[in-house]
Amino acid sequence: MRTVVIIPARLGSSRLPGKVLLDICGKPMIQHVYEAARKATKIDDVYIATDAEEVKDVCSTFTDKIIMTSTVHESGTDRLAEAIEKIDCDCVINVQGDEPLIDPKLIDALAVQMQASDEEMVSAMHKILSTSELKSPNAVKVTVDNRSYALYFSRSIIPHHRDDWEALLNHHETIPVPLRFYKHIGIYGYSTSFLKMYANLEQTYLEKLEKLEQLRVLENGFSIKMVETEYEPVGVDTLEDLERVKELMQCR
Repeated sequence: MRTVVIIPARLGSSRLPGKVLLDICGKPMIQHVYEAARKATKIDDVYIATDAEEVKDVCSTFTDKIIMTSTVHESGTDRLAEAIEKIDCDCVINVQGDEPLIDPKLIDALAVQMQASDEEMVSAMHKILSTSELKSPNAVKVTVDNRSYALYFSRSIIPHHRDDWEALLNHHETIPVPLRFYKHIGIYGYSTSFLKMYANLEQTYLEKLEKLEQLRVLENGFSIKMVETEYEPVGVDTLEDLERVKELMQCR
């Protein structure tokens, strides 16, 4: 089963324009993402999908696996759906272009899940440990069934802890045992046939309400297998995020 990684690399960004080309330790951010993805051992290849000649020119200095896509796509999913038309693959893993610290082992975990169980779609989650993260609407929560299939994603806190809700939110800094809350990590694996179909579905009510594209999958009756990981993403959306990544990477 041929499995590839595609990294959507859009030049435009509402909060930090051109961020995929920002310098981190002497390399553009997109190169760090690409090189990390290349370290995964359960995939066959890594591609960058972009709509910008400037991104193509920079990326061509370290790879020739670049796919040019339309400038009108509204989401990374749409960009992936166009890109796979030009690639021979059975499964594709979408790695965000603004996560230079992405863990290759997480990519491998999703690839293995796709290859072993023939899932239509997989994603990842990690256990939330602090109540501050739990309360943040920027931290997308996911709750799962006994087989680790997603039941729902939300910016609100799910599930609701009815008995000690006030104490949980106002008197704890960490999540007490045995409570379990999970944060969704925005890395996705798809079968190519499912991705092509999914990209053509109309936006759904809950998707538009929560501004969470993955809800389109659940609202249409499909499933998302969730893989638990200890990896916590450090995406770059602001200059402060960029400085934090540089510090974590110990740029000299």
